[in-house]
Amino acid sequence: MSEKFYVTTPIYYVNDRPHIGHSYTTVLADVLARTHRSFGDRTFFLTGTDEHGQKVQNAAEKRGVSPLAHCDETVVRFQELWQRLGITNDYFIRTTQEDHKKIVSKIMQDLYDRGEIYKSEYTGWYCVGCERFFTEKDLVDGKCPECGREVNAITESNYFFRMSKYQDWLIDHIKSHPDFILPAFRANETLGFLKQPLEDLCISRPKSRLAWGIELPFDKDYVCYVWFDALINYISGVGYGSDDEKFNSWWPASCHLIGKDILTTHTVYWPTMLKAIGLPMPQTIFAHGWWLVDNSKMSKSVGNVVNPMDMIDRAGVDAFRYFLMAEMSPGNDANFSEESFIARYNSDLANDLGNLLSRVNKLTIRATGGEIPAPGEVTDEDKELAAAVAAAVADMGSCLEAYKLDQGINAVLNAVRAGNRYLEKCAPWNLAKNGDTARLHSVLHNAADALCRIAVLLAPVMPEKMAELLAVLGADKLNIRGIADLASLKSVTGLVMKETAPLFPRIIVEEAPAAEVKPEKKAKSSKNDAPQAAKPAEKVVNVAVTIDEFFKTQLKTAKVLTAEKVEGADKLLKLSIEVGSETRQLVAGVAQFYSPEAIVGKTIVIVANLKPAKIRGIESQGMLLAAKDGDNLKLVTIDGDMPSGVSIG
Repeated sequence: MSEKFYVTTPIYYVNDRPHIGHSYTTVLADVLARTHRSFGDRTFFLTGTDEHGQKVQNAAEKRGVSPLAHCDETVVRFQELWQRLGITNDYFIRTTQEDHKKIVSKIMQDLYDRGEIYKSEYTGWYCVGCERFFTEKDLVDGKCPECGREVNAITESNYFFRMSKYQDWLIDHIKSHPDFILPAFRANETLGFLKQPLEDLCISRPKSRLAWGIELPFDKDYVCYVWFDALINYISGVGYGSDDEKFNSWWPASCHLIGKDILTTHTVYWPTMLKAIGLPMPQTIFAHGWWLVDNSKMSKSVGNVVNPMDMIDRAGVDAFRYFLMAEMSPGNDANFSEESFIARYNSDLANDLGNLLSRVNKLTIRATGGEIPAPGEVTDEDKELAAAVAAAVADMGSCLEAYKLDQGINAVLNAVRAGNRYLEKCAPWNLAKNGDTARLHSVLHNAADALCRIAVLLAPVMPEKMAELLAVLGADKLNIRGIADLASLKSVTGLVMKETAPLFPRIIVEEAPAAEVKPEKKAKSSKNDAPQAAKPAEKVVNVAVTIDEFFKTQLKTAKVLTAEKVEGADKLLKLSIEVGSETRQLVAGVAQFYSPEAIVGKTIVIVANLKPAKIRGIESQGMLLAAKDGDNLKLVTIDGDMPSGVSIG
């Protein structure tokens, strides 16, 4: 880990309503900041709002209020959402602040005095939405190449920053600093842009057209271009020009987090501005992808913008944060759907992590009254679990450095799954039944210790829920400050667990009622609601299917992790099964042939792509295969060792 970490988000335009894209960038920055703090790094996290420009002025005029009053009202949308999302920014900057405006004026005057800014007449195509000029060759079908809006032809005198003089330097800097623009393919995009001659940047707007901005210190008839103003927040927010000691302790920035749509402004405009000012370059500019809905970019006009509040209200803040971090691989696009949100929540949080905590909690309370016992002799199973947790700690550190948080989170979930496998192998319920107290105590201790470490690793992603998990274990008394403390973590022996409700209650999706069918005679339902086989046709002889039709059914191996009888149903077992990296719930009518203990640990065959169904109010995600001959039923199982999740066919 580095000793210092300074991370920024873009400053968000106040005319926008915060959506999942804004939330993702800010939560990503927050998780990076929290994780670096957890590793013991000195950390500063800056976010804020961009409050000047044409769109703000137009919106304020339409409402009949001053631009500043408009900003004061709309900035609250972001501040309230960040508070709801648990964002731990060290500073929230607004570009309408007097201290920021003074720094922008100071920089412009210095650049003007040194000939880096000059006045000239300009003819170009102006996009109000992007607040940018474009040349004729930049336009796409005569429209803005960025947003597709109509553009206006404008000829006027303006001030220009001599950006073109830094083109060769910028190309060399990008090529010689492989971490400067990440992911690497974004660096290639910028280098592709720089193959064309770089033009000077228009950095002013005449007040006759736009009055809402920072006035140029050397010409009162103009205001500063909104992007030139906005980018300076990254240095004004940490004391540039006002607190040299503070600024020098944080600059250069460790990471500017941006969306890929503002790549050019941050990897061309900003570096050349810094070079002209005389400041060192940031270490990394990281451009993440977009959240798509049905593989299309979110758009107000299309009406597919995802409101973060809806998902927070549905499953809680921490579940939303977890989904954002686990679902998107930083740098690439990710597709959002309510189905994918619920599937990941149920699989990772309700089934895997929630199930591990629930079992350890119940078994410990039943065996010792809740007190975590001391461990005994170490076995190979114990070493395997400890190694999985240690690997998660190491992977979280390396993935943090590489901005691959989704992979770090997956490493921790692998440790969670290892914990569930550990319980299946050691079967503490059997140890208790057989009176093997010494081994039972070891298993309970090791599982609780693993849970404690897992909670610390996931705390930057889910701070509230992981604090709750530690409190359930009694580990809140250990005063663990972060991941850096795990190496010297005190023993969990003697901590007292308390009973808990499910940490992540499973989300049950209510299916739409099927169309009403009115048969001549309604069949009576089975007393036990056991899954019924489809009634065969009276004569089925040599019905042939094509190979394509056959492969529409996905048969996979699955390992039974847990099994329990469904209350009030003699024929039903509720199973928790492992299908590769996924944990599912399945209801099967096999209780008359297999006890829960007899089926646990078996590797069975399931139909993996069967539409989920509710049986006795319990969601069943698939169907196991079995052969039945009269009163004899046998599960279709695998001969020999075979991992779960393997396709059959």
